[in-house]
Amino acid sequence: MRMESTSAIDYSYRRLLSALAAVLVGVMAIWVQATAQPSRAPALVLHLDGVIGPASADYLSRGLKNGAERGAPLIIVRMDTPGGLDTSMRAMIRDILASPVPVATYVSPSGGRAASAGTFILYASHIAAMAPGTNVGAATPVQIGGGLPAPGGSPPGKDDGKEAAKDGKTPQSGNPMEAKAVNDAVGYIRSLAELRGRNPDWAEKAVREAASLSASAALKQGVIDIEAESIGDLLAQVHGRIVVAAGKRISLDTRGLAIEEIRPDWRTNLLNAITNPNVALILMIVGIYGLIFEFMNPGFFAPGTIGAICLLTGLYAFAALPVNYAGLALIILGIGLMIAEVYSASFGTLGVGGAIALALGATILIDTDIPDFRISLPVIGGVAATSLVVALVIARLALSSRGRRIVSGREEMIGAKAVVQDWSAGEGHVFAHGESWSAASAAPLRKGQHVRVTALDGLTLEVDPDPPATRG
Repeated sequence: MRMESTSAIDYSYRRLLSALAAVLVGVMAIWVQATAQPSRAPALVLHLDGVIGPASADYLSRGLKNGAERGAPLIIVRMDTPGGLDTSMRAMIRDILASPVPVATYVSPSGGRAASAGTFILYASHIAAMAPGTNVGAATPVQIGGGLPAPGGSPPGKDDGKEAAKDGKTPQSGNPMEAKAVNDAVGYIRSLAELRGRNPDWAEKAVREAASLSASAALKQGVIDIEAESIGDLLAQVHGRIVVAAGKRISLDTRGLAIEEIRPDWRTNLLNAITNPNVALILMIVGIYGLIFEFMNPGFFAPGTIGAICLLTGLYAFAALPVNYAGLALIILGIGLMIAEVYSASFGTLGVGGAIALALGATILIDTDIPDFRISLPVIGGVAATSLVVALVIARLALSSRGRRIVSGREEMIGAKAVVQDWSAGEGHVFAHGESWSAASAAPLRKGQHVRVTALDGLTLEVDPDPPATRG
């Protein structure tokens, strides 16, 4: 009886050990699998708020490169923009099209929009999404004229309205340049729509007629792919979708994907500040004045150093902006005239002309009608007024200096008083301005006699006896 009991205990003990070993092996297998499989890279979220410009293009480009280097499965561009510069928009679209990481542009929050350049960027993205309460469209290029009819064309009237009704489109402007810009934009956005499989007809309508759609209407018309309440909702809806990025078909695996927001850093904020045309113009003017003051007072260094930094920073900003070369030429002319005023002392003529040329150049410098990239009239007025004041001050200094007695240089020696130190045969030495000078004179002189300098021949002074009445 005792042996049977012992055998039963041994059997139970062996079963317990086997169960514990199985559990241990399972835990170790799970641990090995967890440590061997690297953690998934998060989806990166970029923020495009406000007007699109050089700073926005730089920020997006660096964000896409960051995502590619880290192997991010998706880059989400949260966008709320009224539009911006065509050059910056096209640079951003080129980066999106070349990105090996899929890009989902998400128009949010509610009340946001993807207008003008934002519409193009939305169409170029691999995934186009909008939040409820947002809108997209109004992508017509900003007009640069007053809508005057072209030579030989008829003015707008009833016939234009009938013609528009026939083809369902608004009549194009008679301005050939405006028609060219509109047709170029239409071709561009249609190519993006066909690339991403979205509605090309509405895209053309957004350009020609400035059409706009709400998020739900855009989803129904095939303008966007997803209407999402939040970024989490967006990730849930895009899971399993197949997109083509940099020529490769990618199946999006976004279920449970973590997100990491990349906000604009100091570089983006600095670039955004200096590419403001008003700031860039002020930097350039401060740089010019700093160099002028350095030329007027050589060796002081501070105005020249500050001026060179400001001037180069301003020129860098203008290089990133759409500059009108006629305006730039006028500004360069104005700078040249003001510098010429410093050296020629034309009593303000060159300086005033330079201020006028500078103001005219600043007015037409930026070649765009986007309000956020115009140079404001108060800034232009301040620049012109400051330049005029500087020119008048220089002219006043030039006029006042004409009537003053010369106090330095070779000419200052003429008329100076001296005392004879030694003299023999029409030559000797005299003491003037605390120094001993070689001197010559046709008059007989003696040691200790007071003389006056009448001419300077090299380092030899021509002197004559100083009349007693003039001594003092």
